[in-house]
Amino acid sequence: MTSTVVVYHSGYGHTQRMAQAVAEGADATLLAIDADGNLPDGGWEQLKAADAIIFGSPTYMGTVSWQFKKFADASSKPWYSQEWKDKIAAGFTNSAGMNGDKQGTLTTLFTLAMQHGMIWVSQGLMPSNAKAAKRDDINYLVSYSGAIAQSASDAGASEMSAGDLATARLFGKRVAEVAARLQR
Repeated sequence: MTSTVVVYHSGYGHTQRMAQAVAEGADATLLAIDADGNLPDGGWEQLKAADAIIFGSPTYMGTVSWQFKKFADASSKPWYSQEWKDKIAAGFTNSAGMNGDKQGTLTTLFTLAMQHGMIWVSQGLMPSNAKAAKRDDINYLVSYSGAIAQSASDAGASEMSAGDLATARLFGKRVAEVAARLQR
């Protein structure tokens, strides 16, 4: 059996709710980066022991939050000893805008994974982009490189799109399945 950890930062609860959906789909452990950009005690050890690491951050100003960036910078110690090399990696993000420059965040997460020598897993879902598509459909926002969600700036985490959360669960499931396939 593979071990998956979802390591994420959430500023207002939306990215946390998305992380929970990803973790549910992957049967993964959640590892929150706190408001000061730090992991809880034992967090680095959890990441070292994991077969797959799924990164998550809100998109702020076209990239990851400063808290996630602090975590990424602190990962230079595991980078130096190549602790995450050949682990499965993937990423997700949320922002208020329908686009919101989420691709910038996914690219940052991808680059972090590549720096560590990890193996990136894509979304693997067809888009819901026909005229009949509805906002709560799977992959309505159409992302291929990772899972994305949109939350209105004046909406609470409980008001997130059911389709975005279902997409996140399917994404987590895909990452766990790829990790299990590669472990054989």
